[in-house]
Amino acid sequence: MSRIKTVPVAASKQVCLLSMVVLLAAGVCFGKPAISLSRTSGPPTSKLLVSGSGYKPYAEIDIYFDAKDEAKAIANGSGKFSKISIEAPRSALPGKHWVSAVQRPGKTGAQAPFLVNTNWSQFGFTSDGKRANPYENVLNPSTVGGLDLLWTYTTGGAVQSSPSVVNGVVYVGSNDGNVYALKASTGALLWSQPGVGGSDNCSPAVANGVVYLNLYATVSALNASTGSLLWSYDDNGGIVSSPAVANGVVYGTAMNLGYALSASTGAPLWTDSFGQRIIHPPAVASGVFYTGNLISPNFWAINASTGAVLWIFTSPCGDYCGAFDSSPAVANGVVYASSDDGNLYALNASTGTLLWDYPIGQGEGETGAQPAVADGVVYADGPAALFALNATTGALLWTSALGDAPAVADGVVYIVGGNDVYALNASTGALLWSYATGGGVGTRPTIANGVVYIGSNDNKVYAFGLTGGARGKGASAKQEAASNAPDLRTLRPDFNLKVSEPVAKGGGAE
Repeated sequence: MSRIKTVPVAASKQVCLLSMVVLLAAGVCFGKPAISLSRTSGPPTSKLLVSGSGYKPYAEIDIYFDAKDEAKAIANGSGKFSKISIEAPRSALPGKHWVSAVQRPGKTGAQAPFLVNTNWSQFGFTSDGKRANPYENVLNPSTVGGLDLLWTYTTGGAVQSSPSVVNGVVYVGSNDGNVYALKASTGALLWSQPGVGGSDNCSPAVANGVVYLNLYATVSALNASTGSLLWSYDDNGGIVSSPAVANGVVYGTAMNLGYALSASTGAPLWTDSFGQRIIHPPAVASGVFYTGNLISPNFWAINASTGAVLWIFTSPCGDYCGAFDSSPAVANGVVYASSDDGNLYALNASTGTLLWDYPIGQGEGETGAQPAVADGVVYADGPAALFALNATTGALLWTSALGDAPAVADGVVYIVGGNDVYALNASTGALLWSYATGGGVGTRPTIANGVVYIGSNDNKVYAFGLTGGARGKGASAKQEAASNAPDLRTLRPDFNLKVSEPVAKGGGAE
């Protein structure tokens, strides 16, 4: 008869524990792969860092954005990798995309979504006032002719506030005194807040989940999700310009001063007077606050941190006829500002030295021009025409008499005139598309995520996008395909990729 040998319970547990250790060392008992992203949304060309766990020790891992293999990582002895940098491609259309980290040679891996957007968050697109969306990749000279009306929303007053569009929400003020938050895809009302709306000079700015508005003597900060008031600042000085938000600071101009407020609390960091009747939005770039005013011939560059004057440029025309009655734009070390003397001036942004000027026409006391700058061209609206000028030399490229208030995105200039909004070829000025609203258009166009938004004196907000066949043949079909997570088995590794080093501690992705 065979004899069965028994093993003490304690010894049996030790054997099991030892077996688990051996299996772990062999990489058999690691958990299911998972990845995390340093950011979950952003525009095309956004850089993001990918980290993962649950892979085999020392496994080779390919990291994809959609179907493109962008980086190769090596897991450590614990089956982890961290802070591998990839980029959302310039061609990535607005909508949901996927980052996949796939272990070689098998099809084991993990995925995480990344939302591509081309938000337009404030009056000048960014605080530098270029009024150009460099990320737009749906509307271009080839597709813009297919624009059609998507929706309208009727407010209680004329809409003279240029819309801001952030994360699927349109924020806009109305002359009924309200600011409205509308769903960008449908125009459905999400919330409205009374007493903080206003004109084109009071277009909202959105940053870090907060909406900032200036109206008369008050700057207000609202929760972007609910519209609830977070703080307000009242200087009794008639604050009327759209705010510019940069680096945690809200900048603006009033009837007789410029100001800088803490974006989180509304506490004033500095206020100062640089002349009289400053009402247009400033431009803020590289730590400098730029502004002119309605009366004096002076244009100021101010230290954005302290309010100290850095330099002053004076129009040769003199008082009244030479006032800088417009909002400036800053690009590539040059500040562009128009004067009531009928000239657009290009100044060295660091010194105020005149680089060139161009006569865009003198109206009745003012030009009102607010230039836009994109791809080496400055678009300036004079009283009778829109001018496209070489941004470096000031040489004339083309003119159009259709309208003014330019905004630029992906080779298209959007302008307004009378009741109409127009789209022009940015290279030639040729008309590509137009639409007549029910009233005078008093706002600058906003272009975000393949949609053009404007306000009109008929009390409506308008949204135009690609619909029907034009949309199905182009952007939307690609957007729909990208929104589906790719099958890991279909992804093909790039065997020419070299191993990517983790981003050093303290590094990050914009």
